[in-house]
Amino acid sequence: MNAVDASEHYENVASEPAPSLLAIVLDINPHAWALLEEQLPFSKALANLLVFINAHLACNYTNEVAVIASHSQRAAWLYPSHNQQKPSPNLLDADGDVEMNGHAPRSSNNNNMYRPFGIVEEQVTENVRELLASTDAADVSATSTMMAGALTLALSHINRRTMTWAETHGNSNIDTSNAPTGSSTTSGSVSLGLQSRILIVSVSSSTDSAHQYIPIMNSIFACQRLHIPIDVCKLSGDAVFLQQASDATRGVYMSLKEPRGLLQYLMMAFLPDQRSRKHLILPSRVDVDFRAACFCHRRVVNIGWVCSICLSIFCEPPENGDCLTCGTHLEIGEYELRPAVLAKKRKKRKTRLNGSATPTPTPTPTA
Repeated sequence: MNAVDASEHYENVASEPAPSLLAIVLDINPHAWALLEEQLPFSKALANLLVFINAHLACNYTNEVAVIASHSQRAAWLYPSHNQQKPSPNLLDADGDVEMNGHAPRSSNNNNMYRPFGIVEEQVTENVRELLASTDAADVSATSTMMAGALTLALSHINRRTMTWAETHGNSNIDTSNAPTGSSTTSGSVSLGLQSRILIVSVSSSTDSAHQYIPIMNSIFACQRLHIPIDVCKLSGDAVFLQQASDATRGVYMSLKEPRGLLQYLMMAFLPDQRSRKHLILPSRVDVDFRAACFCHRRVVNIGWVCSICLSIFCEPPENGDCLTCGTHLEIGEYELRPAVLAKKRKKRKTRLNGSATPTPTPTPTA
């Protein structure tokens, strides 16, 4: 290292890979978590998730994290809190500053904790407590969550942080080892921005979220275009749309048979970022359910009718043959009739002199 200007040190810093941004979508449906209470209480699951977040931040001091709650009626930010509460008036002095004579602005339980860990834990737990406290009886009875809204918030945050990183660091400081196929390069550098990914921790049923099929698929296509993998950790049952999201974006989908080992699954399967996954054998699924939801009743169907103009899917022929999405009149015809099946042609046989019929012999090829 040059002792005068430390140029060698800054050259090494410039070649460091870009940090990893992890956006976590946490399903906090009270109805679904109540059914999972005996195997994995929500408080223990939240504690395991905070340990996983701390491990992600500890992998690189420049790593970032965002936590979004997918609730029954809305999607809310858990970290970072965009609506930070102002200090209480009784903690302010005459100049408007926070008094420090015994009143700590942060919880005393986090005094011996690494400050980034303490900030994340404090904001996540406080926002979850406020969100659950504002839940009424109608929200508890709901069986689905606003997964589409949570994915939209995650994509918006990733896009904002990516633009900020590109403006601050430029293209020369970005690692090119994880460049997607077909990317344009200039003098060995590629404009990749942050290495972003989304992790969904879901407990709700998939059939109840069929009414969000269109916005969820739009979010999946956006992540596929931006090379943002969607990882899914399913604690209860299977989710049709989340399987498709993980398969389309080359993420990791795991349906846990033992929810009690949530922390072990998170640390082993979902902690490695895109650069580390290139050297690992990731868990994958081959039985992905590619069924879609109809646009008329929002039901998952096996067989449906597709509009030839806008590709809308219907579980039954629309009324008067008019597409409910684009309004095009479709010539459906007699859809209940089965197609005609032609009989298979029989081979002609050669009749012998005695009247018996035998097939014509095939000559044996000679060399």
